[in-house]
Amino acid sequence: MNLEIDVIPVSDVERSKQFYQLLGWRFDADDAPAENVRVVQFTPPGSGCSITFGKGLTAAVPGSATAALIVSDIEAAHAELKRRGIDASEMWHGAPFPPEARRPGPDPTRTSYGSFFAFSDPDGNAWLVQEVTTRHPGRI
Repeated sequence: MNLEIDVIPVSDVERSKQFYQLLGWRFDADDAPAENVRVVQFTPPGSGCSITFGKGLTAAVPGSATAALIVSDIEAAHAELKRRGIDASEMWHGAPFPPEARRPGPDPTRTSYGSFFAFSDPDGNAWLVQEVTTRHPGRI
C-alpha cells in the first residue's frame, strides 16, 4: 500500500492555492467534477504523496489537519521556506511533541529523525518538518 493523497480542510480555496504555490510545490490539478465540488492538488518536491483541498471534499474543520514532511537537510529546508516568505518556526531537536520536550536548534549531532521545525498554512493546518538522513530498517 502507498499513501498517495491526503485531503486537508481549507476555508478559502484560492488563498490556499496561492500558499501552496508559494511553497514551491508542484501544482497538479484544479478541477470541478460536479456542482459544488472543486478539487485542487499539489505535490511537495520529491514526494509520492500529494495533498488535495477544495470545496465539497471533507467535513473536517479548516485548520484541523496535521501532517509531516521529511527533508534530508533541515537547515537548507528551513532557509528555503524563509526565503519564500513562509513563517516557519525556529528549528528544534528532541521530541516533536509536547513543546516542553523541545530543545532549541537542530540536533547538535544531526541525528536522523532528531531535528524539526514547523509551519502552518493560512487556515492553521500544521506541517511538521523533520530531518531524516538515515532511515530506520524497513522504511523506503
